[in-house]
Parts: sequence; structure tokens; C-alpha cells
Amino acid sequence: MTATSPRDAPNIVLFVMDTMRAAETVPADPELTPNLAALADAGAEYTSAFATAPWTLPSHVSLFTGTYPSKHGAHADHTRFDGSLPTIVDAFADAGYDTAGVSNNVWITDEFGVVDGFGAFRDDSERTDAWSGAGSWGHRATNAVRRSRLGGPTFERLRRLLSRTNEPDDGAAATVDWIAEWLDGRDSEAPFFLFANCIEPHLEYRPPPAYAREYLPEGWSYDRAMALRQDPREFDVGLFDYTDEEWDVVRSLYRAEIAYLDAQLGRLRAALEASGEWEDTVFVAMSDHGENIGEHGFLGHQYSLYDTVLHVPLVVHGGEFTERQVRSDRLVQTADLAPTLLDAAGIDAPALYEGFQTESFHPGVGDPPRSQVIAEYVRPRPPIDVLEEKFDHVPERLYDYQRTLRAVRTNGYKFVRASDGNEWLYDLRDDPGERHDISAVNPRKTAELAASLDEWLGSFDEADADGSVDVSDTTEDRLADLGYL
Repeated sequence: MTATSPRDAPNIVLFVMDTMRAAETVPADPELTPNLAALADAGAEYTSAFATAPWTLPSHVSLFTGTYPSKHGAHADHTRFDGSLPTIVDAFADAGYDTAGVSNNVWITDEFGVVDGFGAFRDDSERTDAWSGAGSWGHRATNAVRRSRLGGPTFERLRRLLSRTNEPDDGAAATVDWIAEWLDGRDSEAPFFLFANCIEPHLEYRPPPAYAREYLPEGWSYDRAMALRQDPREFDVGLFDYTDEEWDVVRSLYRAEIAYLDAQLGRLRAALEASGEWEDTVFVAMSDHGENIGEHGFLGHQYSLYDTVLHVPLVVHGGEFTERQVRSDRLVQTADLAPTLLDAAGIDAPALYEGFQTESFHPGVGDPPRSQVIAEYVRPRPPIDVLEEKFDHVPERLYDYQRTLRAVRTNGYKFVRASDGNEWLYDLRDDPGERHDISAVNPRKTAELAASLDEWLGSFDEADADGSVDVSDTTEDRLADLGYL
């Protein structure tokens, strides 16, 4: 494995904004996400980027391995990555990079095999309610802006909002604090690969009060909005529903979480600038999957492969991405970042490249754009039998979701196949909301994309990944809080 000389190689920062969907953030909105928009304006924004899976664990393992869930085997049937495939974390470490990570999401922790290869890793996932949880650092972070030594214009919005209150912040701000401290404490001349997952805006939507107040509809106080039930599994089984007005409130809370996380993105950039590393960094801001907020009858990101849960923001800044400054609508898979970031660092990793199912979109490579992207929902999470154990009544319609889903998407069409034999075809040009199945009236296109999906499935051996993974009681509680159990 080789790279350009270690110090000549760029730093790589991979910043995952968990559950951030494209509907609010593509293209990046200078009003809602000014820091993301600034990165997009100076770098490259990919407006047709899609996740390989609609939830965290399989999507992240795809991101690290450049493979799809059926191949890497980490999904609801086997919720642990067994390390049988090499990862880009391994590749960067082998090439002489310092590797560090921090995760707010319990799926991206040692219990699920995802963090092997990191030289330093901070499991900050105990804050499943990212705003108000106690955190695993042993203390509650004080106001992030007041205690930060960084400052600068990227802090202005956060300072202005939080200066109205004495609200403590142990959400994403605490994660950025840790990264700033890690940067300050480095005594290495090597480049670094830094990964961070910030769980905002994952359900439940609990933005800092100052942000919520900026986005809530007239007549809604913070306390009143926080009193709305938000458990997605309770919603699934019909224990509550929202009025149209309440849906507007829930979406406003989601937007407030996005705005808060964007401020932390600005703080992270400021930390890199203060450490003198920004100019030598390729910085990726992306999401692992999207979200349904009432669309298709869902709350959350389970049981479907609609674009609402697959279409995500993806912005890359630094190196040739900044030199070329492009906004591209070419189809991109988030797992394509595995070969792309190795290309950005000049790393040759034959063991990885042999197993890749994805394609580099680095500007210097010149590969032709994808003609299609693939997504998988290998098994439902949680499975319906878990809902039966948790609730007195499970509506009959939910049993339809006990199935595997796979989808192939082109620029114009999307074909989805379920293991129960159902198939759907959507014309995305006339029906971007995927509301009208046209498989019966367009059998030619249905057969064409079905054959393409079959060809893809036949191109690799699926992982033998069955069986449950034992987790601690604390982890079970965290997963339940996030709606996975």
C-alpha cells in the first residue's frame, strides 16, 4: 500500500450528519445551512447522492468498505460487521495516517464491529437524545460558544442564539469540542483521517430550545412542541397520529436540528482552521440516510426504500474538489466515497480495490458517471415480532413490511422489488414523490430494471450473516430510544 509521501498527502475528514435528508438540504440552503452552503460554493456538491441502505449500520459499513449490505453482511439479520472485508480506515492507517473517530450513534461503536482500525475512538453514543442526555464524558459540557477558544464568524449564529439562555449543550457541540481538543493535542506530523457521526437530526427531534424557537410555527412554545409524542414505533402501531398543524411542528423541529448541526459544522471548520490544518484537508459533509416525516405514511426511516430515506446531501471541499468547484447532478452512491477518498489521498490499496462494488468520483480520475445506484433493506429493523412483544396490538398492514427490499435507480426511473414478490416502478421525472406505481403499464422498463438488479445480485457472493448479536442492556436501551427496538 502506498501514498504520496505521508506529509504531502491531505488530511481526510468525514463528517456524517445522521438522518439528514435531501429535501431540506439539497442544494445546500444558505438560510438553513449557511456553513454547508459555503462549503458547497467553494468545493463540490453532488445533488444526486444516494445511500446504500436506509439506516445507520449497513450504510456506514458500506461507506467504510465500498460494498453493499448483502456483501458486507452487516444488517438487521446480523447486526455486527465481522471484519471479513478491509476498510478505508485500515487503508489510511496502513498508509501512515493517524486515524481518529467519534460517534454519537450507538450503531457506530465497538459492540457492532464498526470501529476497528481507529487509533483513537470516542464512543459518545450514550447521548441518544443528543441535546439533553448526560453523555459519556463524565461531565455536562458548558455552553460551547462561551468556553470555546476558537471564535470567528462561523460561530456567530450559534453565539447569538445561545446567548439568550444559559442552556447547556452536550449535543454535537460536545463532539466538536472533543475534536478540537484532539487536534490541539496532536504531536504527530502525519496526516490524519478523522471520522465523526453527529446524531442530529435523528428522531426524536429535540433541538436546543433557542433553535426550536426560531423555527416553530406561530403560537407554538418549545414546551408545547416537546410534549408531542415522537416514538416512531408507537406511530407505526397507531398509538398516535398528528394533525396537519402538528406535522408542520414536527418538520420545524427537524429543520431546527439541521440548523443547529450546521452551526457545529462551522465550528468544526473553525477548529481545523485554528489548528492550521484546513488548507491541507479534504472535508466531506454527508448523511448516512434520510427520513420520512409523514411521507408515505411513515415517521422515521424504516420499512421502505423511497428517495426520502435514500437521497442525501453530499458536499466535498478541498484538493481537486475545490480547484474545480462543481455542482454535479451525476448519480453518486455514498459508498463511492471509499475509492474516492483513497484517490484523494493518493493511496493504492489493492486488497480494497479488489472487493469494491463502488466507483470513484474523484475529479482527477475521470471515470464515466454511474448509470444507476443500488439500495438494500435486507431485513426490517425492528422486525415485526419485536413490535408484537412491545405492543398489545400490531396492525395487520405492518406484517407486509416483514420482507427484503432492493431497489435500482437511474436518473429517470426507480424499480423496487420485495421478497414477497411485489414489484414497483416509478417514473421519477413525472412522479418524484414515488406515489404512482407504473410497473403494470410499463412492463418493458420494469423487465429491464429487474434484469439489471438480477445481474447485480449475480455479480458477487452474498455474506453468510445470520444470527443475533448479543448487546449490553445499556445498548438495548439506547437502541430502543432511537426506535430500533
